[in-house]
Amino acid sequence: MTSKRPASSPIATMPIMDKLDPRRTALVLIDLMTRIVEQPTAPHSGPAVVTRSLALADAVRKAGGLVVAVRVERPGVVEQPPGSELVEGVLGDLEIVKGTWGAFHNTGLEEALRKHAVDTLIITGIATNFGVEQTARFADEFGFNVILPEDAVTALDAHAHEFAFDYIFPRIATVSTTAEVMAALA
Repeated sequence: MTSKRPASSPIATMPIMDKLDPRRTALVLIDLMTRIVEQPTAPHSGPAVVTRSLALADAVRKAGGLVVAVRVERPGVVEQPPGSELVEGVLGDLEIVKGTWGAFHNTGLEEALRKHAVDTLIITGIATNFGVEQTARFADEFGFNVILPEDAVTALDAHAHEFAFDYIFPRIATVSTTAEVMAALA
């Protein structure tokens, strides 16, 4: 990804990748549900995000970390829309059902992560400017280290995705690639 961030930007990459403790790390998979993955996304396709997220899930588990699958349910609806299930292959050691954009509000996620002694979250999924960003912002506010592999996240619009990764995420997270996270977990 080509950064449009000004060269004079005060943002520095946080050095958490070189001291990543997989046993204190959780991969949080946001909204990898059939009806969401099938939507047109940019700059990465939904299936590409799923593939990279599943590779990260395997690496996190092999290294001794936790995988959390998050899906959304519309509140007050008896039957969820078709395609509300997680896509095939997406399995969490913990499954969180949310009713808002972010994975923390009234879900018990923070408590579950603390119970597992997690201090670092790798967040992937769809969509950059909705569930991923809201979850990353709250994770930062709750004191978690946050890692966002850019190629394992996508949006409904490429410009919105790039804005988040160029201007928002570097202030609250370590922006990386799937390959960089995989290397840090090895």
